[in-house]
Amino acid sequence: MKETNAHLITEQFYQLVKLANRLEKTPRRFGTDEPLTGTEIHLLETIGDNSERLSVSDLSRLLGITRGAVSQNLKRVGKKGLIFKEEDPENLSRLIVKLTFKGKTAYYAHKHWHESMDGGFKEYFLGLDQGKLDFLIEFMNKVEVFLKRAMK
Repeated sequence: MKETNAHLITEQFYQLVKLANRLEKTPRRFGTDEPLTGTEIHLLETIGDNSERLSVSDLSRLLGITRGAVSQNLKRVGKKGLIFKEEDPENLSRLIVKLTFKGKTAYYAHKHWHESMDGGFKEYFLGLDQGKLDFLIEFMNKVEVFLKRAMK
């Protein structure tokens, strides 16, 4: 019985991962006329969350991707009119990335989407006893380790 349950849990986990991947890959408009991929909206989120004071190198470090990949993503969102670059007033040899009005619209719409689409998880978690919360934290840590190892 325990082995059957372990198998069912494993299969359910894989199905959840597949659904999460599909959700991440499904473009959304986030209040603009442009469909945005998960990569694009999370780039805008990182810029907005950091007071628009980031260079390409900063974004690379925060996102864990190469500067070249950041530059390519910035070109895509730049063509969509969501960002622009300007000289850093504190370091004139450095360019910082800022959100346009349209980029800020997408940024705030994405924030709202997260707040309204959490599926009631916050309330659910608040209702759990500490032992169950500890188990979930341990489980999520194991999942993170598993996924990082699988990506290598």
